[in-house]
Amino acid sequence: MSTITTSKIPKEIRVITETLEKGGFEAYLVGGCVRDLLLNRTPKDWDVTTNATPEKIQELFEETFYENDYGTVGVVNETEDESLKVVEITPYRLETTYSDARRPDSVQFSNSLEDDLKRRDFTMNAIAYNVSTGELVDPYSGQDDLKRKSIMAVGDPFERFEEDALRMLRAVRLSAELHFTIESKTAEAILKSAPQLEKIAKERIRDEFLRILASDNPMHAIVISQKLGLLPYVAHDLERGIGIEQNQAHTYDVFEHLLRTMQHGADMKWSVDIRLAGLYHDISKPETRQWSKEKNDWSFHGHEVIGARVAKRAFENLKLPKKRIEKLVKLVRWHMFFSDPDKITLSAARRMIANVGEENIWDLLNLRICDRIGSGRPKAQPFRFRKYKSMIEEALRDPISVGMLKIDGEGIMKLLDEKPGPRLGHILHALLEEVLDDPKKNTKTYLEKKTKELSELPEETLKAHGEQGKRRREESEEEAVSEIRKKHWVE
Repeated sequence: MSTITTSKIPKEIRVITETLEKGGFEAYLVGGCVRDLLLNRTPKDWDVTTNATPEKIQELFEETFYENDYGTVGVVNETEDESLKVVEITPYRLETTYSDARRPDSVQFSNSLEDDLKRRDFTMNAIAYNVSTGELVDPYSGQDDLKRKSIMAVGDPFERFEEDALRMLRAVRLSAELHFTIESKTAEAILKSAPQLEKIAKERIRDEFLRILASDNPMHAIVISQKLGLLPYVAHDLERGIGIEQNQAHTYDVFEHLLRTMQHGADMKWSVDIRLAGLYHDISKPETRQWSKEKNDWSFHGHEVIGARVAKRAFENLKLPKKRIEKLVKLVRWHMFFSDPDKITLSAARRMIANVGEENIWDLLNLRICDRIGSGRPKAQPFRFRKYKSMIEEALRDPISVGMLKIDGEGIMKLLDEKPGPRLGHILHALLEEVLDDPKKNTKTYLEKKTKELSELPEETLKAHGEQGKRRREESEEEAVSEIRKKHWVE
């Protein structure tokens, strides 16, 4: 475990704590930032606690805002660092009962740092650090738990989870982010208190869930959530896949396959959307599973269509934004996009791009890679998949054509005062040949000048230039496609 030195503290934070102390108040860093500093991790945000009231805090700083019921004042800094733009300063406080398992019924300010630390969730988050003296205040032996890589509730875990039930899901998220284990009494309290999550707003559950998926080890977190009884309140559809055997193409049951598909997205550092789609892509295999006498195996016809509907309901329940839901549902719906290798054609690739959108097509292909690895197959990209990627890249590429030119047929007709006819096509293809040889010539000024020169050529000469330009375009088109196929090893 690391030690905290002044050099690890950004100047914006030092200025805040010094300002509070010069004003006659105490000032300590507290919570996740202290934990991260001790673990030699870069804090994602900074929290300061003090014995100053919100009004006194605002008097000491130029730009602040105070818009909550908990005494927290946001101090605004001029910086490009997102973690430092707003630093929250909260007075020491005592909290009364939590009748709704979400928020305290009332908040009382205190003059004691000890009062503030005893209301915090886990021992590793109940450590305070004084920047000016280097003192660490650790009444609940949080440093020892950091060394043991153990997540342990402050005091009675049942009381902590009654105060805020979301803390149970936070424990799971921290275990995934930090690769820590949850201490046995804390885990037991989570198992017995899990139904309290019903009282938590879906938006808060969603935020913790997405942070779990964004961690390096989301599979571990989902498994722990299931064992501790939290999963039904977060993603209840997943449990239906436990013990559902698949066909011979899969090594794992549906539940483990979904988790492994998601985890490969994390291993590849791909987006949370790919991981979330991976977690739901086969969500409806349990209800579509039928035994095929012909194949002597299980079949899951239409699971992607039904699964898209189930996933949509789940994402709506999590209060995800509408646009994000639309994207995720498309990924689930079309994840079976090339089950038949004989149908891997350029037109099929274009249809798939139309189905999911150009902006989502590469996420769809990466989801397919996750699906394959999550099935227990050792090779992520077999030949037919590489061929499909090549087809997608070809379909997305702007074709080499006269449409690339900075002058079009209408512009040429106005320039030369000519009517449509073969000469127009000859001029365009002759211009294209020049631009293919030297892309820098693709300017309106140069092409207008060259157009006038070409228009003065005899008909046969101009036609020859046009035919040569056509051949040059076809060769360039073949070269571009060849390079794409070489790139994907499918030539």
